[in-house]
Amino acid sequence: MDLSELFWNATMPELKQGYILEKDCYICLLCGKEVEKGIIYPSENILYEAERYMRLHIERTHGSVFDYLIGLDKKLTGLTSHQSQLLHLFYQGRNDKDVQQTLGIGSTSTVRHHRFVLKEKERQAKTFLAMMELLKEKDEYAPAFIPPHTTAKMVDDRYAVTEKEKQETIKKFFPDGTTGRLEKFPPKEKQRLIVLRELTKRFDNEVTYSEQETNCILEEVYEDYVLIRRYLIEYGLLDRTSDGSQYWLKS
Repeated sequence: MDLSELFWNATMPELKQGYILEKDCYICLLCGKEVEKGIIYPSENILYEAERYMRLHIERTHGSVFDYLIGLDKKLTGLTSHQSQLLHLFYQGRNDKDVQQTLGIGSTSTVRHHRFVLKEKERQAKTFLAMMELLKEKDEYAPAFIPPHTTAKMVDDRYAVTEKEKQETIKKFFPDGTTGRLEKFPPKEKQRLIVLRELTKRFDNEVTYSEQETNCILEEVYEDYVLIRRYLIEYGLLDRTSDGSQYWLKS
């Protein structure tokens, strides 16, 4: 199961803490870092047990789970840019007057109205989640969609991919298996997305690669490695420095 599936299949408590325990290993739901249970990890001359070290990792690498979640694409959060700003300020513990002055909006009563709207959104979300859970028990014809990756820049119809479509596409474009070469670059965007997500498995999420190293990995897959690299960036799967000298898996 890849990181996106782990993220979307996590329970609410797991999502809030930002990691899960799977097979004696703590896995960060935000970047995929793994910490083995039962091992003591040193950091700045202090020893930490595994779970505490994972919490430290999230704090130092991601700031907080809240910061990570609020930074997701609005198609994934369902929030407008304005609502994201409000939530971020509320999370910082700012009072209504501070929020009103920071955003330059109406009055404190305006801010209280926004709080009410967000609370309504929370109630709607709970109701919707309950209905979807009940639906799972009855809807035997629901297709098994592949969850979108959390770093997706724009979630649209390209992401409506079922498990069956994924396997058919992989078989078609990787005739020698996913460790082999790409026969041709898919013409359809949905197929491209499937192929590109598969290619990310060739990168280690804890390694920063030079441009040459990135090109070498991709050239083993496809002749036009520059094309592949560009699409990995475009789909939010790979990130790079402004000068293009270093690349890493986006998380």
